[in-house]
Amino acid sequence: GVFSFEDDKKWLSLRYDLTAPLARYAAKNFDNLPRPFKRFQLGTVWRNEKPGPGRFREFLQFDADYVGTSNLFADSELCFLISEILKSCGLENNEFNIKISNRKLSKGLLEKLKIVSEEKQSATLRAIDKLDRVGLKGVQNLLGKGRKDKSGDFTKGAELDDFQIKNILNFLDIRNLAENNFEKLKKISEDNKIMNEGINELELMEKYFSLFNFENYIFDPTIVRGLEYYTGPIFEANLTFKVKNNKGQEIEFGSIGGGGRYDDLVKRFNNQECPSTGISVGLDRLIYVILQKKKIKV
Repeated sequence: GVFSFEDDKKWLSLRYDLTAPLARYAAKNFDNLPRPFKRFQLGTVWRNEKPGPGRFREFLQFDADYVGTSNLFADSELCFLISEILKSCGLENNEFNIKISNRKLSKGLLEKLKIVSEEKQSATLRAIDKLDRVGLKGVQNLLGKGRKDKSGDFTKGAELDDFQIKNILNFLDIRNLAENNFEKLKKISEDNKIMNEGINELELMEKYFSLFNFENYIFDPTIVRGLEYYTGPIFEANLTFKVKNNKGQEIEFGSIGGGGRYDDLVKRFNNQECPSTGISVGLDRLIYVILQKKKIKV
């Protein structure tokens, strides 16, 4: 999804997000930054993907991050922050929710199913990430040979075997981790250390949410987030109402914000341990939604 092009025999790449530049800054100023270092930033980013209603190749993004803390209270506060941002923009509690999962669940599942190559792992996670957009059947195709969309474009699949696909689809059947669904997840994880770490972290975040009196969230293990640098808790802000395109047709809009924990990203630049977490909100997408609900006038 990085937007790259050749200019005068030199390849140039446009900024994909604000998190990687933050990690470089934190690595360069590692000894001088207070920890945790809290920052927010507003900036333009670019994506090389097919445009659509509320989905742009160039858009304004708002980020908020904690750099230098492994305390999951930070992750819980960021989820609460996304909720407060959306309410401040005019959305009601019943018009959105914050979906939360943990990257260790999908990582542990891949380990259990012996999906070891980076290429297959990436293809598998990308397939799971498209569940809301393409449905279970679409994900099944993407885990297998591949999928052709309505436009005729073909996406190559992860080419997993039937046993692996069946177990992943069983995992995706657990949508909302309310009531006894944590127990269902523990049954799937069995003695897998990574998955159990993820479950314990989700249960801890639930305790922190109670301190904020924050209830507008759903634990959903199908959330994986597309970026590969996430290492722990991940979250997405999703709408609960339908959005219309320019032709008046109702469409699946997807998330309008999200983020997660990226404990190893700063370390890639300076080999120093620096656990971090952050959120991003696409302002252009958010404005598109607010205009749909007639929350503001133009």
